[in-house]
Amino acid sequence: MSSFGSPSDSLEQALIEEYSIVERPEKKKKLGLLFWICVGWIGLNVIGAVFASVLPLQNPLYENFSAINLGPSLHHLFGTDDLGRDIFARVTYGARVSIAVGTGAMVIGFGIGAPLGMLAAHRRGRFDAILTTVMYVLLAFPAIIATIAVLSFWTPRSLLKIILVIGIASVPLVYRVIRTATLNVATKDYIIAAKVQGATDRRILMKELLPNIAPVGISFLLIGVATVVTLEGALAFLGLSVNPPTPSWGNMINEARTVLAMNPWLVLFPSAALCFFLLCLNFIGDRLRSHFDVTEVKL
Repeated sequence: MSSFGSPSDSLEQALIEEYSIVERPEKKKKLGLLFWICVGWIGLNVIGAVFASVLPLQNPLYENFSAINLGPSLHHLFGTDDLGRDIFARVTYGARVSIAVGTGAMVIGFGIGAPLGMLAAHRRGRFDAILTTVMYVLLAFPAIIATIAVLSFWTPRSLLKIILVIGIASVPLVYRVIRTATLNVATKDYIIAAKVQGATDRRILMKELLPNIAPVGISFLLIGVATVVTLEGALAFLGLSVNPPTPSWGNMINEARTVLAMNPWLVLFPSAALCFFLLCLNFIGDRLRSHFDVTEVKL
């Protein structure tokens, strides 16, 4: 005696047979030696920033008026500034502010924008239309102008305030990127099959969509951190970052303007630290995106 499955089972089997796909890379690009060198450099900067207070460094705020505008030496690896402060120590401590602003702001941006972007692309309909319209209206207003305006009036400034303002300003851009990435995945056949099977929104978002958009998200996160670090430097140049004498790469470059002719080391080393950090972050993000790029293959 033969038995027959339910209509839903037949439909599910038909979908599996008709639309069976495997997402796999045709040939993953190797990360390469340069990638790991960049990772090592970023790691070195992060370790130095986190453990600066326990490393054998000079006090970055100590003013030694008997050692003003000295060049690099064994005692002062990067020389000293116009107040006799050790530039190497200030560059190391300055990484704390720059990395904290970049990382903290993007954590806020992704913490708000990424879930909203995924949910809007998955739900579609009126919810997606309203939320996307609001985000695009916010994107029409330059984020850097809004950031400058808010920080100009929200005094006294602190590191937490800077991170919060930049993080909120990054939400619309993160939303747009994550929503677009989710839309590219949400129409795949295995997502449709999961919906037919009655999978909950939470399961689809966490088990199906999130793993597939993670490479795009990680790549954009790294590039976003680099962008925010650059923005912090621009804000410092306008006097809108952390208040001196707290060192940051942007503050140090700003302070060097008045003594550039007498002491080029004061602008060279923080600029080099900022430049290499940004180059490494952008290279890592781009290489990860290429490495995890997948092609849909029909069976």
